[in-house]
Formats: sequence, C-alpha cells, structure tokens
Amino acid sequence: MASARRFDLFGALIVGMATAIGGGTLRDLMLGISPFWLTNKIYIICCIISLLWVIAFGKYLIRQENTWFIFDTIGLALFNVIGIEKTLQMGFPFWTAIIMGCITGAAGGVIRDILINEVPLIFRKEIYAMACILGGAVYITCYSAFGMPAELNALFSSISVIIIRILAVKFCWHLPILKGEEDSDD
Repeated sequence: MASARRFDLFGALIVGMATAIGGGTLRDLMLGISPFWLTNKIYIICCIISLLWVIAFGKYLIRQENTWFIFDTIGLALFNVIGIEKTLQMGFPFWTAIIMGCITGAAGGVIRDILINEVPLIFRKEIYAMACILGGAVYITCYSAFGMPAELNALFSSISVIIIRILAVKFCWHLPILKGEEDSDD
C-alpha cells in the first residue's frame, strides 16, 4: 500500500509498523500498561526485516492476493486471541476482553488506512472486526460455559474468526450500510 502511494522507505516502515503493532499499542494504552514493543526490541526488528523482505520480493508478493488474504486472516485471528488473553490475565471482565481482542486484531489496519489517506477498510466493507467479536464470544463461551483450557479456547476462537472471515469474503457478507440524505431517492 505504501508503494502504491509512492512512499519513501521511512514512510513504508512507519505504515508497516503502524499496521503490525498499532492494535496492540492501543490495547496496552487503554489497559494502562506500557506498549509491548517498548520492552522488547524484537517487534521493531521484525518490522524492519519485513520491510526488507517486501522490498526484495515485493513484485512477486503483490501478485499473491489470496496468500496475503489467508495470512492476514490468520494474523487477525491470532492477534484477537492475544488481546483477549492479555486482557483476561489483567483481571478485566469478559466484555472488555472481547473489545480489546477486536482492537488488537483490527486497529492496526485502521491506523494504516488513515496514514495512507483511505477510509478504513473495516468501516466500508467486509466482515473483519465483527469476526473478531464473534471469535471473542466463542473464546468466552468455551472458557465460561465449558471450562476449557486456554489453549482450546484460543484454538476454537481462532478457527471461528478464520472461518467467518473466509465465508464473509466468499459469499460477500457485509453489515448493512447506512444511507444518508444524499443517498435517498426523495
């Protein structure tokens, strides 16, 4: 996306980092703790390595839209679970954990879209953040109703997000779109 907007290397790094760590940063700030990447340099190193990888193989990678979609969907599911578990470990209620999971999974993309001057994807099409919310509900149901261990909660939650996201794209599911005055037929 940064290359399509003709960003320089620094701009591309900032956009990539915002996407990768933006959701977790917002989560941590909202939970009142230091953002995770401030205490472990590996996150910044991974962002730099990822940028170098994209520079080296960008033309090949851009053509692999289905591959990107799958990796993005898996990442969404895993980041969602990380946000849920971190929030629960801090003693927050279930509903807060579901919201923080969604923020962890989806907010980095919102920040990215704002930085590249786009209306965020999750606000205009596709089931993305709602998949996180539903996956969070699965996690909490497995935890509270069935007393499953964290590993199984995480597995079922992640699978739920992945399935919902794939089905939503395959069958063009989306939330109802609000219609303003300019959209009316009057």
